[in-house]
Amino acid sequence: MFPSIGDIYCIYDDQMQQYTACQVTALKATDDKKTRTLAAILQLDWSGDQLPTESELDAMKPLFRNFYFWNDILEHNYVKADIPELYILAGNRLPLITEEPRSYDTGWLAGESLYRQRQWDQIAESRRALFKQAARDHEGIIVGGSEMRRNTSTIRNFTPTSAEDVATLETLPCLTHIEMNTYHDAIISFLQENPFVYELHIKNHGQRELNFSQTQLTRLVVDASGVEQIVLNDRMDFLSLTGEISPSLHIDAAAEGERLTLCIAESLPEIRGISRLGSLQLYKIAELNIESVVQTSPELSQLRLWGKPGTISGIHSIQHLTSLQMFSTNDLFGFDGDQFPSPEQLPELHTLWMNSLPAEAAKSIKTRYKKVAETRIDLDITQPRKPEWLAENLNNPFRDWDGREQIKAVPAKKAAQLYKQSLKRIRELSQRTVQADTLSEYLISFTHEYTQMFNQMDAKSEFIETMEREEINAALVDLLDQLEEQLETNQPGSFKINREQLYEVFDRTKDF
Repeated sequence: MFPSIGDIYCIYDDQMQQYTACQVTALKATDDKKTRTLAAILQLDWSGDQLPTESELDAMKPLFRNFYFWNDILEHNYVKADIPELYILAGNRLPLITEEPRSYDTGWLAGESLYRQRQWDQIAESRRALFKQAARDHEGIIVGGSEMRRNTSTIRNFTPTSAEDVATLETLPCLTHIEMNTYHDAIISFLQENPFVYELHIKNHGQRELNFSQTQLTRLVVDASGVEQIVLNDRMDFLSLTGEISPSLHIDAAAEGERLTLCIAESLPEIRGISRLGSLQLYKIAELNIESVVQTSPELSQLRLWGKPGTISGIHSIQHLTSLQMFSTNDLFGFDGDQFPSPEQLPELHTLWMNSLPAEAAKSIKTRYKKVAETRIDLDITQPRKPEWLAENLNNPFRDWDGREQIKAVPAKKAAQLYKQSLKRIRELSQRTVQADTLSEYLISFTHEYTQMFNQMDAKSEFIETMEREEINAALVDLLDQLEEQLETNQPGSFKINREQLYEVFDRTKDF
């Protein structure tokens, strides 16, 4: 269902706790088969506890963003013309602007920019003027022993050792983002007095309790190792926890986390105080049972999952998330299409994005959701993966090297790529008809080259220790197992691999 030019649509914005509005100013046809029509959507400067009256519709104006570094810029973008499920038609009037948008977006406008503009307007005018003036100032100044421009908005690796060090931040009127590599109590009073700073990253702080209740932060990234309590302010909408989460951790959040997005690695531990968590992002997933997430956070409206890649089970349980509106996965496997809930079981769902998933599941979900994708759900199912891809990536024995303490990113990537290439060679070899002597010579060469590649990697970084040595050996054994199995399938009884000979080549070649 497409809108008409001039239509004004409203949606209830959770941040503002009010309805906000946008207008369709134009429609444009495209050559894209998936997105045949685009709609130009203009954010309006209006909000209300109820849907707008006729007089309010007539008085609506475009929103001009001038918060932070914006300078009276319209939010006007082309998006897919399909009307999202939660948008309500409030009326129609002549388009408030006739210029064509210069940008494209992935979804219809809600109230994010209006909310940020209203928050900006609440700051004292004199401070806003100072921010705007400094935003044009490229003068170099010294802060914490480092030279930076006066209009700097982000400071990284900030390591204050005194209140005086924290006070130097006052020389940066445009500061919005701080990344601290230590802690000092003075940072809290600084944040209380500087409303422009909305994002803080903090690690190596050594604190058991962290209280941000009187700050204006909206985004917080904190190493939770050793922390037992974190107190958030009512405006906080994003919290990322790193490190080892204590089982006694308590998060003091508005409405028990109803309007909070929590971002965390691998799995969701039980955290007290956020039983009504509204949005969850899990990344670096190796294995996850979604049923545990559903039980811990039954009121989720958004659930986003990223694999390492990894496997998930219990995907059927998301049907019990009765408020679920948005669900997405990336690089996650271990499920089939029949296990995924039907559209009828997810009545509130309006966005379903799944990227890099089992090919069978992708086909099944696409088929079952095709009809509702025409009306209420933004459906995007991409990069279906066949079993061969899973063998090279999901079952890649070196994928866990990425992020391991003593292994740098480059050798981790090279090891994973080497396994892919080796597996490809094994597959190609199993399809060829060759003499036993020739095959034996090939495998000796293959084993030597495989081992020599790890010699070269370790010579540069010296990262191979006992565990890695065993994993390299186990991966070689696995490759030979697969070759033997495939040879037996394709050429029954034709050849038996001389493993002892190849293990001797491996031991003689390795320098690690």
